Amino acid sequence: MAKPKRGRGGRHGKGGSRQPKDDRTDLIEKIDMENERFFAYYKAQKIVPDEEWDLFVEALRQHLPTTFRVAGSRQTATTLNSMIKDIHVPTLSDVTFEGQKIPPPVQIPWYPDGLAWQFNVPKKVLRRSPEFKKFHSFLVFETEVGNISRQEAVSMLPPLFLEVEPHHMVMDMCAAPGSKTAQLLEALHANDTSTSASIPSGLVLANDSDNKRTHLLIHQSARLPSPALMVTNLDASNYPSIRVPITSPHNGVPHLGQLLFDRILCDVPCSGDGTIRKNMGIWKSWQPMDGNGLHGLQVRILQRAMNMLKPDGRIVYSTCSLNPVENEAVIAEALTLTRGFELVDVSSKLPELKRRPGLEDWRPTTDRTGATTYESYEEFMSSSVDETIKAKMTEGHWPPRDVGSLNLSRCMRIYPHLQDSGGFFVAVLQKIQKVDAPANQPERKREADEPAEVPESKRLKVDEDSPPEDEEMTAPSEALSTEPQDDTTAPKSSGNSRSRKKSSDGGFKENPYTFLRPDDPILQSCIDRLHITNTFPSSNILVRNPEGDAVRSLYLANDIVKCVIQNNNYEKLRLTTAGTKVFAKQEASKGQEIQFRVLGEGLPVILPYIDPSSIITADIATLRVLVESYYPLCSNFAEPFRGIIQEQASGNHILKFPVGSMDSVNLAHDLILPIWKSNVSVTLMIDKKAKSALSLRVFGADITTVGKEAGASKSLE
Repeated sequence: MAKPKRGRGGRHGKGGSRQPKDDRTDLIEKIDMENERFFAYYKAQKIVPDEEWDLFVEALRQHLPTTFRVAGSRQTATTLNSMIKDIHVPTLSDVTFEGQKIPPPVQIPWYPDGLAWQFNVPKKVLRRSPEFKKFHSFLVFETEVGNISRQEAVSMLPPLFLEVEPHHMVMDMCAAPGSKTAQLLEALHANDTSTSASIPSGLVLANDSDNKRTHLLIHQSARLPSPALMVTNLDASNYPSIRVPITSPHNGVPHLGQLLFDRILCDVPCSGDGTIRKNMGIWKSWQPMDGNGLHGLQVRILQRAMNMLKPDGRIVYSTCSLNPVENEAVIAEALTLTRGFELVDVSSKLPELKRRPGLEDWRPTTDRTGATTYESYEEFMSSSVDETIKAKMTEGHWPPRDVGSLNLSRCMRIYPHLQDSGGFFVAVLQKIQKVDAPANQPERKREADEPAEVPESKRLKVDEDSPPEDEEMTAPSEALSTEPQDDTTAPKSSGNSRSRKKSSDGGFKENPYTFLRPDDPILQSCIDRLHITNTFPSSNILVRNPEGDAVRSLYLANDIVKCVIQNNNYEKLRLTTAGTKVFAKQEASKGQEIQFRVLGEGLPVILPYIDPSSIITADIATLRVLVESYYPLCSNFAEPFRGIIQEQASGNHILKFPVGSMDSVNLAHDLILPIWKSNVSVTLMIDKKAKSALSLRVFGADITTVGKEAGASKSLE
């Protein structure tokens, strides 16, 4: 099997336009961008009309421009986008470097609300042009804090076609590295403001089969803290059923049933030749059979998604491959084997996106030269090809006999020469009725919460494992309750009470998940010190500690995340993270009581529950002092803030800097930040990179201690 390549194509602009030569162009010129196997195979597939072939190849040989997306909550993104449009772009619109006019960033026309941008600037311009250097620093810092997502344009498409709403149960089956998961979370949090985050009733369950990549996924997703996030580390093609309490519509009896999803993203592993403009090594390594070995895995992942979808639910299947064997062939086989689904016509969505319809005819090959293709499976099987090679191909690699009834033209193909992007494929499927077992597969009994092991030889025989709607399943009383049942003050482990240990399941080592009682002393201390109101969901606070270890962090989960944890074995799900971290232990000075503080990234989630009267109002002069220094003394602040902060008890406090203009600085929205007060000093409780990003955004320069030290160091060079 070819090794899956997880690169993504992507960029947008005028199709076929040449980019200015720079240091990257030198690298391009050193690479032999000829591969007759590639050209012969894709000409045989007729992926573009003959008259467009030269434009298509020319676009493949050009450098892929840079694209980014303004991320985060909608209000924050809108504010930041206005800064780019009204402040940065005008200063970059008349830049000349070495006699060449450098184009400024432009908005990608098809992305909603103009929140995606593209630019094509040589690296030496970013290093030496003062205007672009400042803009580049702005992008770097905002990316570090999660307000900018460096993401290729075509990679932004699948979440847009899912049309996620805050109440939806959403699954991202092959989620790492996490850019698309972040988009799904943003849709779930569409009602957030710039300062506070809602707790949506929906769920984003992000999964990846690679353990190391799940941690990259968690890092990416943490940029938009969400109590509605879960991350698992499982094989997507054999994903186990998740059980939650449901009530039978027939007799009202509660039982455990399968959690079904409203939206599922299948951005599957693929050969990745759509990324050839970025991953230029593909020119040398590509061969026609790259996609053949991945076809079976892709079908299994899509079929598993079909079996986990609600009626009227939606699946988006996508790859960064141009190969119809990985695209239309997968869709056709899944639709043929699993009844009750149809392709959705989304041609009217994103009208400024240039796309081409899916293919209804393609010719697979097992010839490494790409010169010999086969019109049908029967023709292939009657050929002189070696029997061991024949055994690796299936009828599903070819178009089915009823291909015209499947509406494959509703799939979307994105080509580089259309809008200066990478190559990409997207298909949107909808469940129109309850899915029956495939016609060629007999029903069989097995454990309800465990999908069958599907050997490669039987890869098409995937069970529908959801129980009948009227099946009664007795659930433990505590599984149906929203409150802890244990009367003791010790935390109750949810899902599994064992301490962290090395599991026999692939070395899974994550800690168990334990929900605290609402009257837990640590939790009550946080609530009392921050003046959190009684509307706060205190029964949804969890910790992740080996049994007997001291608590260091508190996480907040929404109701559905809590429900999943309480009713499923966290080790069997290989649950890597759940909810979002909101409180952390603050090391106290000698002789002082240990306290917990709200995290900067968790503050937007906690803020709606903090008594407004306990929030301290401050001015821009105060903010400047906090940004410039690590531990400014209370006496260094001007009145009235100096007197106010000196009167406060040691510990965590929240500051509010109101919207408006102060000291030649204009705040487009209220700025809410956490601080820690010791006996004589105050600390702004955000990390160095977040502080630098804040400084650039508010003051137009990095005035932090780190920023000033870096500036001084460069001036000495």
